[in-house]
Amino acid sequence: MINAIQSKLEEYSGEILGATRIVAAFMFLQHGTQKMFSFPVEANSAFDLLSRGGIAGVIEVVGGTLLLIGLFTRPVAFVCSGLMCFAYWLAHAPRGFFLWTVGNGGDAAVLYCFLFLYIAAVGGGKWSVDAARGS
Repeated sequence: MINAIQSKLEEYSGEILGATRIVAAFMFLQHGTQKMFSFPVEANSAFDLLSRGGIAGVIEVVGGTLLLIGLFTRPVAFVCSGLMCFAYWLAHAPRGFFLWTVGNGGDAAVLYCFLFLYIAAVGGGKWSVDAARGS
C-alpha cells in the first residue's frame, strides 16, 4: 500500500511541483498587491516605491506573477528566496529569538525563502511556460 502511494506520488511529481509553485506564487503575489494596491486587504502603510516595503512589493508582484505562470522560474524564484531571507533578518529576527519564528512572525518568510530556493533548484514543474518552451 505504501509503495503504491509512493509510486503514484513519484509518477505525478511534475504536476505536484507545478501545483505547489502556482499556489505559493498566488499567495506570495497577494503580499505584493496588499503593499502596492491595498488589495485584497488594506495595506499596513502607504505605498512608497523607494522604501524597503516598496521594493519588496514590486518584487512580490512581478516575481509572484512570473512564478505563477512559470516564466524564468529558476532566477525569479532565487530572487524571491533572497527577498524573503532579507525580510526575515531585517523585519522578524530583531523581534525575538531567531529560531522561534512563531514568536517573531517570521514563519511565512522562512517557508517562502526555502520553498523558493527549492523551486530555483528544480524548476517550475510540468505546468509552466518554461516547460512549454522547453527551457
